[in-house]
Amino acid sequence: MSKKELPCIGWREWVSLPDLQVKNIKVKVDTGAKTSSLHAFDLVVLREKRKYFAQFKIHPEQKSKKSTRTLYYPIVDFRKIKSSNGQSEWRPVIEANVHLGDYIWPIEITLTNRDEMGFRMLLGRESIKDRFLVNVARSYIIGKRPVVPVKIRGGK
Repeated sequence: MSKKELPCIGWREWVSLPDLQVKNIKVKVDTGAKTSSLHAFDLVVLREKRKYFAQFKIHPEQKSKKSTRTLYYPIVDFRKIKSSNGQSEWRPVIEANVHLGDYIWPIEITLTNRDEMGFRMLLGRESIKDRFLVNVARSYIIGKRPVVPVKIRGGK
């Protein structure tokens, strides 16, 4: 696929992470970040039979702590990541499928506490390289917004 044929995405999009049972999460598409990053808390690294696993909790909804999901997932690597504030930290890396629009593909995701950040997840440049072009002036170009059921009063 040539660069001209690549689909365009906005600087923020809705994605799902089917392997993590996350139906909708708002992501910031961050070409300045090499690796994608997911907000994770109460993170514990466990070792079982020469393999590492991450046990962690997530809040998929931006600016909300109502919904909490506890996950147990294999770690594929540990990386030293320099955050936007210039501090470096070692983070566990998992590999999971991301679903954006009609596209599903595996990406590497670092786990870190992003509580103070505006987005629960960053979609880094390695995840979108040779797959999408980013229009920084637009949002939600191909990511579907979650449908919220509307309660009708007085009806049966």
